[in-house]
Order: sequence, then C-alpha cells, then structure tokens
Amino acid sequence: MALHRIVLFYCFTPLADPEAVRLWQRTLCEGLGLRGRIIISRHGVNATVGGELGAVKRYVRATKEYPGFRGIDVKWSEGGAEDFPRLSVKVRPELVSFGAPDELEVGDDGVVGGGARLTPEALHELVDAKRAAGGDVVFFDGRNAFEAKIGRFKGAIVPEVETTRDFVRELESGVYDELKDKPVVTYCTGGVRCEVLTSLMRSRGFQEVYQLDGGIVRYGEAFGDKGLWEGSLYVFDRRMHLEFSGASATIGSCARCDAPTSDFHNCANPACRELTLFCASCAESGDELRCPGGCDGDAEAIPESAVPKDAVIIS
Repeated sequence: MALHRIVLFYCFTPLADPEAVRLWQRTLCEGLGLRGRIIISRHGVNATVGGELGAVKRYVRATKEYPGFRGIDVKWSEGGAEDFPRLSVKVRPELVSFGAPDELEVGDDGVVGGGARLTPEALHELVDAKRAAGGDVVFFDGRNAFEAKIGRFKGAIVPEVETTRDFVRELESGVYDELKDKPVVTYCTGGVRCEVLTSLMRSRGFQEVYQLDGGIVRYGEAFGDKGLWEGSLYVFDRRMHLEFSGASATIGSCARCDAPTSDFHNCANPACRELTLFCASCAESGDELRCPGGCDGDAEAIPESAVPKDAVIIS
C-alpha cells in the first residue's frame, strides 16, 4: 500500500511575478496528483498540500529549486490528498489576511521588523530564565479564538478574534497595552501568522516580542505533551485536529453536555455553519446540531475562519 503524506510550509520572500509562480505551482501539483491549498502573494508563498509520498517528495524538491524558496522549512504530517476537497492555488494581497498588506515589509531575509525567533528549546530556556529572575513570559495566541478551545499553551492569552483581520483592531484597542513592556511569546500553528503578527505588534509599541519558530507543529515534534502545550492542535483540513501523543489532554467541552471533546461540527443552520464543539454522543444523537447562540436563520455571513476549506492554511 502506497504511503501518503501532507506537507506544510511558507516562505516570505519578494516575488516580482506572483501570477507566474501560481501557474507553475498549479501545473506542478496537477502533474503529481496533489491536492491542497496554496496562496501566493508579492510577499511569498504559503502552502499545505497532500498526496502519495513519492509525489510529495518530488513536489518539495521542485519547489526548492526556485531561488527564493530554497530555504523553506517543510513540515510533514500524516494524511494525504483525500484530506482536501480540491487543489486551490490563488494569488492574494496577503499570505495571511490581516488586512494590512501595505504595512508588511519583506526583504530577501524574510519579514522586516518581526519578533525574535525561538526554537522550542530556546523557548523553555527563556521561560526558565525569566522565572529565575522573578518574572514570567506571556504567551499570546496568534490564531483565531475558536482554535484555542481545544489546545493552547498553558496560561496563554487568547484574543477574542474570529479572523486574523480582527488582530489589528485588538492591538489598537488598548486592551493589551499592559503587555508592551513584558516579554511576549506569540505562537500559531506553523509560524506564518506570527511572522506578520509580531511585526504588527512591534510597530505598535510592544517592546520584547518573540515568535515560536515553526509554530506549535515544531514544538509538538520536540516535546509532545510533556512541555508547556496542552490539548489538541486544530488544523484546516478534513482531519480537523491532531494530537502529539496518546497522552494528549482533552481540554475542549461539548456545547450541549460539557463532556470532554476535541471534535468540531458545523452548525446545522445553513446561514450560520459556525464551528462548535460536540461530543460523539451528542453528535450521534440524531438531534440537530445548533451553535450555542441559537441562530435563527438570520446569521451573518460565514467568517472565513469557520470553514476549513476557506480558512487560513495551517502553516
């Protein structure tokens, strides 16, 4: 039986002709039978694709032949093409939709003005050093709030954002001003969101800002469930979530009965479709699954973060 895998990567590098890169990436993936989601912008590339292992390896090798992508950090995980509804390769103003494309500056070495990078091991060293000095480190979740319902760093601040576009508003609201002189470690799934978020934070007065290099994915590879992370990792494909070991804690709770769960389900109301946690028992009860808001059919348009196939790539 052939092995299948999913690869995740991003790269911030100036692209003079994003449309040409889009056509090349689509042709490459179609020829190899891969599916997934790739976003191209003048700032670089952000991709999650899956397929047969040999085909994925050929895709990675070919992608790394492009001068700007030679240093990409490729993350491998279980899964394959069947975890994606189709192949989508698009050009957009931003790799991640913060709503500030003109504020981001990207050079040959990546994002200009972003936070200092921390490996998982360096993160532990920073936390230990700050605590030894009588202080602490603030963990700041750079994802959409619903993702943190099933997994997060212990004691992390989770901004109430539905999409990444809400972060600029949150940062400028004054709610987090008390953090501007504290050591803040941002984290997201694979690192791409924090590349942008830390630059936005620093330009708004946050003095000591770090980003977890490689994101939660790399941290989980290094420490599993024996470190500072707890719970499951939400991913934007049909798997919906993944665990780093058999000892993963279940920190999410069913919206109907409060039983522990990490399983999201779309609200049954077609006008809503909000992702809500339901345990297996409630999901299989035969009762219609509605979000806690009791939506009545007049819900607002679906947030881009609420539907896996249209959401930010898990990198």
